[in-house]
Amino acid sequence: MSHLDLQQDVVALAAALCDVPSVSKDERELADAIKAALAPLTHLQVVRDGNAIVARTDLGRDERVILAGHIDTVPITDPPNVPSQRIGGRLLGRGSTDMKGGVAVQLALAATLPEPSRDITYVFYDCEEIEDQFNGLGRLARTQPGLLTADFAVLLEPTDGGIEGGCKGTLRVDVTAKGISAHSARPWNGHNAIHEAGAILGRLSAYEPATVNVDGLDYHEALNAVGIAGGIAGNVIPDKCVVTVNYRFAPNKSAAEAFEHVQQVFSGYLVELTDAADGARPGLDKPAARAFVDALGLPVVAKEGWTDVARLSALGVPAVNFGPGDPNLAHTEDEWCDEAQITQALQALTRWLR
Repeated sequence: MSHLDLQQDVVALAAALCDVPSVSKDERELADAIKAALAPLTHLQVVRDGNAIVARTDLGRDERVILAGHIDTVPITDPPNVPSQRIGGRLLGRGSTDMKGGVAVQLALAATLPEPSRDITYVFYDCEEIEDQFNGLGRLARTQPGLLTADFAVLLEPTDGGIEGGCKGTLRVDVTAKGISAHSARPWNGHNAIHEAGAILGRLSAYEPATVNVDGLDYHEALNAVGIAGGIAGNVIPDKCVVTVNYRFAPNKSAAEAFEHVQQVFSGYLVELTDAADGARPGLDKPAARAFVDALGLPVVAKEGWTDVARLSALGVPAVNFGPGDPNLAHTEDEWCDEAQITQALQALTRWLR
């Protein structure tokens, strides 16, 4: 079994984490190593659920916070980008940015803060990088929600060292243009559904997405075509064309409200919902969130994508994203993380929790 030394420098710890391959659904070796490293820490209660590890202090503090991070990665490249390398202040390797740098910070805090100012729940979970049904944090929320009770949470996803509050929601719909099939030599006998889809695309081109302020942060909504399908043969006027549309919406509205809005945009067409996930309010009006922002002394911007903070928000836990690494480097062949950001993240969270 791989061994993790939680007393070593946090960047070296991040490198050690990267050196244990943990592609989604194959996290057992790393989960074993994390549990073994945490087990001797008497100030923590450690629980395992599949390949998710939850470690909690129970000091009777007035406030409990969650520090969460996923331990899986997307597949390793060919040639492999594991084991890691340290070159010129950069940690190179699969997972260095997304998000073993953040996980190293969690583990370092767990080892060095036996008596934090707030009770802490450390969550290390599996299968974030694949389909929702396998997500370890989602599994914990469904089966052991009591483990995720808290006043505030930080998801250590890469944010380039800044704070990103909450996240936008997302949904996808299929918008169908109907036509009448005919021989392409006699198009007047039919109605071309692909041509009709031009009206759907026209509505998208004319659409003006809103910028919505939620808890003091500006979320930029977006409505875009992300796919189109139509036609069955090169000599047939198509009777159906489907435009797939993605709506990224501010967390002031639910997925149901967002779907209603999209139906209004495409009134007159069949609109079928294929996927939806609520966003998350940042909760910056909550005392625990304000204390976090004040302690770190960093500006806060809206999270323009979707992250697992939404799962925590659904449990009533306000959450932000804060972690080392440039998200633009996540999943790339030459993935790397600025070593200084890993160290700085540890220092910032230590200031907050000491």
